[in-house]
Amino acid sequence: MYDYVVVGAGSAGSVIAARLSEDPDVTVCLIEAGPADAAENIHVPAAFGKLLRTRYDWDYDTHEEPFLGRRRIYLPRGRVLGGTSSTNTMIYVRGNRIDFDEWGQPGWSYDELMPYFLRSEDNDRGASEYHAVGGPLAVSDGRSNNPMSEAFVEAAVQAGYHRNEDFNGAGQDGFGPFQVTQRDGRRCSAATAYLAPALGRGNLVVETDLQVHRVLVENGRAVGVTGGRFGEAVTVRASREVILSAGTYNSPQLLQLSGIGPAPLLTALGIPVVLDQPMVGRNLQDHTFVPLVYEHSQPISLISAGSPEHVERFLDEGRGPLTSNGPEAGGFIRTRDGIPAPDAEFLAAPVMFADSGLGTPTGHAISYGPTMIAPRSRGSVMTALDDPTAKPKIMHNYFADESDLDDAVEATRAGMRIARQAALKPFTDGPQQQPASDSDADLRDYIRHYAHSIFHAAGTCAMGSVVDAELRVLGVDSLRVVDASVMPTLVRGNPNAAVIAIAEKAADLIRGIAAPATAADADR
Repeated sequence: MYDYVVVGAGSAGSVIAARLSEDPDVTVCLIEAGPADAAENIHVPAAFGKLLRTRYDWDYDTHEEPFLGRRRIYLPRGRVLGGTSSTNTMIYVRGNRIDFDEWGQPGWSYDELMPYFLRSEDNDRGASEYHAVGGPLAVSDGRSNNPMSEAFVEAAVQAGYHRNEDFNGAGQDGFGPFQVTQRDGRRCSAATAYLAPALGRGNLVVETDLQVHRVLVENGRAVGVTGGRFGEAVTVRASREVILSAGTYNSPQLLQLSGIGPAPLLTALGIPVVLDQPMVGRNLQDHTFVPLVYEHSQPISLISAGSPEHVERFLDEGRGPLTSNGPEAGGFIRTRDGIPAPDAEFLAAPVMFADSGLGTPTGHAISYGPTMIAPRSRGSVMTALDDPTAKPKIMHNYFADESDLDDAVEATRAGMRIARQAALKPFTDGPQQQPASDSDADLRDYIRHYAHSIFHAAGTCAMGSVVDAELRVLGVDSLRVVDASVMPTLVRGNPNAAVIAIAEKAADLIRGIAAPATAADADR
């Protein structure tokens, strides 16, 4: 029996467990389906691709996507301490101010959430109006500095866009280098930042390799969870709350397996209905990426990152190609006039990016393209069987809204224009993968054949429909959801920073601590 049981040790769960266990009078059990984060490939930034489809990956995919030629789209999710923050590209982008303001949820505006971003941050640029030092999460400038990354930014400037040195500063538009969640050139995941310093506390227990199957609900109240480890049934009970931080795909599946979800589905699967909640698993959103790949003969891409001299530099200095997060540079654009914020984020990596990251680079190349960050299309996550070890049925419905495809056409056309600029000429000897032309027909055909997820799913347990503004599940006592699934709409940018800020705020809500009015108030 613990005071709090937290399910999922990813970006949110690591924060929640660390913050709640700061109180020595509170007991916390953090449960993770995957193993500890001991593998070296987790901590060497450029090695993140070697984690895909291994024991550290849930290895999901969509069912046949009706608007992408019935392709199934690969959806990696971290299954390890740190969750996807242990396997992602480490980009630190908070999102746009209007993302949070448009949620319309009390306490969740940009200004109200900003102190939590600052509380979490330890930025090597120092403290400023937009940044802080001293928080658990290390944020730093990249240390790879591949010439292709700067060439991409310069080409975007030549194409008419402006330079932006801080996407988390006064404005999001423009092109520049990304800051990353690294310390001294090594990955700083949520587990590294929050969980590792807390592991010595006697009131915090971390259970790995334990997959939760259901939340136990008695008389309308969550009282614990049940699951399995290596074939053995395990039950962990909570006297105060159960907190689901299992992610956008797994949190709604767990609710459904626990009898909280659309009654017709649960009844059809033979799952006893605890609460008919039709919106559990609905409102699924994601960012799609349109890859453009150009080959060249310059021997500077990341395929040589593992050479002895680069290994030595990484070990001695924490610098060089092995510190690369992949997409070292990028930018934000608006595909049309009159919209209030960027709707496309470019990601540029100095390597041949093939087959959603699952392919093997066969030569030197630069890969980049637009990520569509303001999607209108919505999908769903539904449990497929009453067996909790079965993967859920995920249908993103990418480009179900035709206007999403229109915007992607304009963003891809902008990407092809960047490729024609003088700064990229040394790195674009020939297209390895690009549309046949920049006509609408060829661009639409290319997008349907090659667009894929950039792994930013959100929205399936949204505030206002599944949980309230304090992230409590509507209709069930002592049960909360804290992860990307609670976002009513997906933020414009890589969501890891926002998820950590959400969890920081959730920890205060759970502890009954008043929200900080300023960054100084948050620094406690």
